[in-house]
Amino acid sequence: MAVRRVVPTIRTTPGADQQNRDFYGLLGFEEVMNHGWIMTLASPSSSSAQISFMAGDKTAPVTPDLSVEVDDVDAAYAVLRAGGAEILHPLQDEEWGVRRFFVRDPNGRVVNVLGHR
Repeated sequence: MAVRRVVPTIRTTPGADQQNRDFYGLLGFEEVMNHGWIMTLASPSSSSAQISFMAGDKTAPVTPDLSVEVDDVDAAYAVLRAGGAEILHPLQDEEWGVRRFFVRDPNGRVVNVLGHR
């Protein structure tokens, strides 16, 4: 399995999208996705340079600290489960076009592991 990108997630408060767009816009980031509960900004010169902002996850019980996109999310799930990792949100298809699960890393961070369908 190959990693495609890693995106940090900043926990924010509801309604803070404009402040985050304004601040990170000063660094050159532009909005590339906004589902109302998660917003992602990216660099126009390097689309894999991204940062997300989230007050709470739509379908999961916890808010992730970062997302790791892989080319085979089912293989990643199998490897992490076999390795005894703590799965916090089961592997599932989401209505916005990703297949994902959440796992806790050794530092206590919540990692959203995903693949686009």
